[in-house]
Amino acid sequence: MTELHALAAAIGLVRVWWDVAGRQQDVTDEALGAIATALGYPADSAAAIARSLGQIEDERQRPPTLIVTDAGRPTPLPASIARAELVGEDGTSRALPIEGGHLPAIAEPGYYRLSIGSHDLTLAVAPPRCHGLEALEGDRRVWGPSIQIPSLRGAVAQPFGNFGHLDDAVARFATRGADVVMINPVHALFPGHGIGFSPYSPSSRLFLNGAMGDPALVGLPPLPPGEESDALIDWEGALPKRLAQLRSVFNALTPEFRSRVVKESLDGGDTLRRHATFDALDVRFRARGLDGWRTWPAPFHEPDGAAVRQFAAENPDEITFHLFVQWLAHQSLVAVQSHAKAAGMAVGLLADLAVGVHTGGSDSWSLRDHLLDGLTIGAPPDPLGPLGQNWMLTTFSPRGLAESGYAPWIATLRSALSRAGGLRIDHAFGMSRLWVMPEGRSSSDGAYLAYPFHDLTRLAALESHRAKALIVAEDLGTKPGGFAEAIDAEGMFGMRVLWFERALDHGFIGPQDYPPDSVAMTGTHDTSTVAGWWTGHDLDWAEKLGRLPLDSNREREDERRAWDRGLLWATFGGSEPRPEPNESAPAVEAALRHIGRSRSRLAIAPLEDILALEEQPNLPGTITEHPNWRRRMTAPLEDLLADPDTSQRIDALAAARKEPPAGW
Repeated sequence: MTELHALAAAIGLVRVWWDVAGRQQDVTDEALGAIATALGYPADSAAAIARSLGQIEDERQRPPTLIVTDAGRPTPLPASIARAELVGEDGTSRALPIEGGHLPAIAEPGYYRLSIGSHDLTLAVAPPRCHGLEALEGDRRVWGPSIQIPSLRGAVAQPFGNFGHLDDAVARFATRGADVVMINPVHALFPGHGIGFSPYSPSSRLFLNGAMGDPALVGLPPLPPGEESDALIDWEGALPKRLAQLRSVFNALTPEFRSRVVKESLDGGDTLRRHATFDALDVRFRARGLDGWRTWPAPFHEPDGAAVRQFAAENPDEITFHLFVQWLAHQSLVAVQSHAKAAGMAVGLLADLAVGVHTGGSDSWSLRDHLLDGLTIGAPPDPLGPLGQNWMLTTFSPRGLAESGYAPWIATLRSALSRAGGLRIDHAFGMSRLWVMPEGRSSSDGAYLAYPFHDLTRLAALESHRAKALIVAEDLGTKPGGFAEAIDAEGMFGMRVLWFERALDHGFIGPQDYPPDSVAMTGTHDTSTVAGWWTGHDLDWAEKLGRLPLDSNREREDERRAWDRGLLWATFGGSEPRPEPNESAPAVEAALRHIGRSRSRLAIAPLEDILALEEQPNLPGTITEHPNWRRRMTAPLEDLLADPDTSQRIDALAAARKEPPAGW
């Protein structure tokens, strides 16, 4: 092993890995050196590598900022320590003896201050498992839709759906017996910027997309009617107009209401005010054509610098306006979750946590020491994507997490769970490893970077326990070794999507084969809808965009699809003859009944499947070639759900959930 390879191993860079076809892949030394340097461990010479190895050894000798342990189990500590003092969240203090190099077991999950000599650290005591559905009566299995909020329409014309439309959707599905509504990420985007509107490329994961707030949900006058978009949302025109509307709402507030907003915003601490300052600066500089903080004048690159402080002092109303936008969005979403629980939903909202953030956004500006700098994340080249993927996002760095005592991870989880009954962690493999590459380089120049998997999952379990909320791990794709067993042990729900649940003979598995602690789904925002798959509409898109497999053609893909339709229909087990490709409605209803009959405690169907639509919200690997995140429902949800065929599909799913699970 060379010194560079030793450095890579010490950092957690994986030099040898296996692709989806089982072929060994080797990361080049050049790539390892570039990534190590970006991580803060220079590797451009033998002397630099030696210094970096020494730096890592010094870091290992430092006392930790936070230790994660399990409730009911002793915690190993250095054998030289004889005594420690433990302080609980309620302020209760007690002295604990260190016996056999272990801190005695602590029964109650929570965060404790642990004093060892002159060093104070945080002890996070995790519960055995995440909060689940055990509190429900018997073996009750719940269901609900997944909804792209902007796609919704209401009785009053608006250019895109917001939290008010979501509130209406929650109420309507609650009356049909749904217990959960899964939503797209609602993280903060760049205010009023109509270009970067993907919910998976946020400015911040700590705060919300202010354009989604609804004044009517917090007792303010409703937004005025807007120009109704047609089939596709005109984000470029709609988002600047929405920011202007929110300014009008803010300007009409009484001084007393403004004071209330500022007072309640103080609970968000310096982090919220810093985000509001970022948004105010972004609006200022974006008007000059500057995209993201890295393009701002250098004095504004430092959140605590003199230029930023002066800007905030000279523009107090602008800062307060952006605080109001965040307050409105937060209170709106809290109201939706409160209404969901009041309507009897067991879970309510199931939020979505994006895997990373925009490199020029609020989080990367204010949390720079805790995030990857000079690196972006994505996916490695494989037979399904020969060029790999560079998502042009950043996220937490392992070193930053350790040095901060996991504070940004804990804050991110708490933020999401403060206004939802559960959280889906997008690309949950990222808790174990992430494909990273030097900024501006291709995916082939990347490598896997290991993350503190067990600490991250146990902290997620602790936050789940504190919030009494579910955790769903998006685990689609090739799993890292031990991943499935670990999330199962932590009580996280894995995702079981119809299209990927194939048997050894390449057929589809039956509902009896879905594991109980999972979410059974007919699809996701990234997959074809059932109707689109059955009719071959997804193949139309693949042919149009030149995305058919290189070793195939449309005729061959149609033949494969015909065979797969037969396998799927046989799995559904109905006595009716298989519908023709242009008759998708029976297949959609059968698919909904299929996941409804599964052993999974949770079944979720995209609204697009409930409505038997052919188009999907997002086509992975495309940007402008497909109208991603722009599709709009054809009518208000009230009208769509009143359709007899739609109502029949909902009844089929709800009834299947009440049947004994298949195979039991």
